[in-house]
Amino acid sequence: MDPEDQESSAVATIDPGPNKVLGPGHDFGSVTDEIAHVVYQPFLKTPPQMFVGFACAFLLVNLFMVAVTWLFVRGVGVWGIVIPIAWGFAIVNFVWWIGIGHAGTLISAILLLLKQDWRTSINRFSEAMTLFAVACAAMFPLLHLGRPWLFYWLLPYPNTMWLWPQPRSPLIWDVFAVSTYATVSFIFWFTGLIPDFGTMRDKAGNPIARRIFGMLAMGWRGSARHWARYQKAYLLLAGLSTPLVVSVHSVVSFDFAVAILPGWHTTIFPPYFVAGAIYSGFAMVLTLAIPVRRWYHLEDMITMRHIECMAKVMLGTGLIVAYGYAMEAFMAWYSGGIYERYAFYNRMWVGGYWWTYWVLILCNIAIPQLLWWRKVRMSVLGVFLIALVVNVGMWLERFVIVVTSLTRDFVPSSWGMYYPTIWDWSTYLGTIGVFLALMFLFVRGLPAISIFEMREVVHDLEPEHAHGD
Repeated sequence: MDPEDQESSAVATIDPGPNKVLGPGHDFGSVTDEIAHVVYQPFLKTPPQMFVGFACAFLLVNLFMVAVTWLFVRGVGVWGIVIPIAWGFAIVNFVWWIGIGHAGTLISAILLLLKQDWRTSINRFSEAMTLFAVACAAMFPLLHLGRPWLFYWLLPYPNTMWLWPQPRSPLIWDVFAVSTYATVSFIFWFTGLIPDFGTMRDKAGNPIARRIFGMLAMGWRGSARHWARYQKAYLLLAGLSTPLVVSVHSVVSFDFAVAILPGWHTTIFPPYFVAGAIYSGFAMVLTLAIPVRRWYHLEDMITMRHIECMAKVMLGTGLIVAYGYAMEAFMAWYSGGIYERYAFYNRMWVGGYWWTYWVLILCNIAIPQLLWWRKVRMSVLGVFLIALVVNVGMWLERFVIVVTSLTRDFVPSSWGMYYPTIWDWSTYLGTIGVFLALMFLFVRGLPAISIFEMREVVHDLEPEHAHGD
C-alpha cells in the first residue's frame, strides 16, 4: 500500500545520531503533523522572529519600490555607472542572484538522481529559494536596460521594425538560458508539491484552505496510477534539470569570457562560475534553513546530517573556486600578455579596489577552511556564520570580476572609477527584501519540507514498523 494511504500502527524506532536524516520516534502521522503544523499554526502563535523578519523584509521591499520608481523617473544616471564602467551593481547582483539559485536544482535534481537521502528535508526549501533568487536576478538586466518596458526587444518575435536580437551575443543567450531555467525549475517545484497539496487538502479544517489546496492538488488521490505517473514525471524533470545546473551559469560566464577584455577573456570562467554558483547557493540554503529550523523547532527534520553534508559540499566547491582563482592568476602571468598581467596586478595591489580582492580571498578561501574540522561542521552557529561569510565573499567576487576589470581599459584616457550611489545600494538591498519576504510567505503558506519524501524516509528506515507488522 502506498505511504500516502497508510496509517502506521507503531512508532518507528529510529536511533538518534548525527548520521540520521530524521529524528527518533517518528511515524507517518507525526511527520505529516509536524510539517503541516507550520502552515496550519494559528496566526498569533507564529514565532515572533518570523514577524520581525518579515517586517524588516517588507521595509526593504518598500525601499526597492522607491529606488525603482526614482530610476524610472531619472534614468540609470542615478546609479554610479560611468564610462568605462557601464556595468555596475546591476550586473554584479544579477550574477550573484543567479548563482544563489543553483543550489535548488542541484539538491533536488542531481542528488535525487544520485539517490542521496540527505536531500529530503531541504530540497523543497532550496527549490523555492531558486525561484525567488532567479526572480530577483531577472530584475537587474531589465532595470539596467534604462527602458525596461522595451524588454521584449530581446525576444525574437515577428515585427515590422526590422529589429531582431543579435544571436551571437551572450546577452541574448542569457535571456533564453535564464528563462528556460526558471520555467523548468518552477515545473519541477510544483510537480514535487502535488502529493503534499493533496495531504494539506485532506488535513485542512478551513473550507477555503481545503478548496485552495484542492485546486492546487489537481485531483490527486494517491492511487497507484497517480504515484506511478508522478514518479516517472519527477524523474524525467530531474534529468531535464540536471544539464541546466551546468549550462545556465556557463552561459552567464560567457557574458565576460567572450569579451576581449583583460580579466574577462579566459576559458576557465564557465566551470569556475558553476562551482562558485553551487558554493554560494549552498551557503544561502544554510543561511535560511538554520534560522527556520530553530524558530519552528524542526531539528528532527533538518538534522545535523543535513547541515554537515551541506557544509562538506561548501568546502568542496570552495576548493574548486580557490583553484579557479589560482589558475586565473597563473595564466595571467604565464600567458605573457602585458594587459592581462596588469589587470591582475591592478586587481591585487595597486587599484582602488585592491582591498575587495583580499577580503574575498579571506571570505571564500581562508575562513571556510575551518570546515575541515568536524567539530566546526557539527556546530550550527559555526556553519551559519561561515555561510554568511561565503555569501559576502561571493558577492565581492562578482564585484571584483565586473568592476575592477572595467576600471582600467587599454589606454589611460579610458580609465575611471566606479562609486555606487545610495540608489545602487537601495536597489540591491531592496531585492534582498523581496527575496526574504517571498521566503517568509512560502514557509508560512506551503509545506517547506516535503511530506511524502519524509514519509518515505520513515518507510525506508523501519520497513517492518512502517507496514505495521
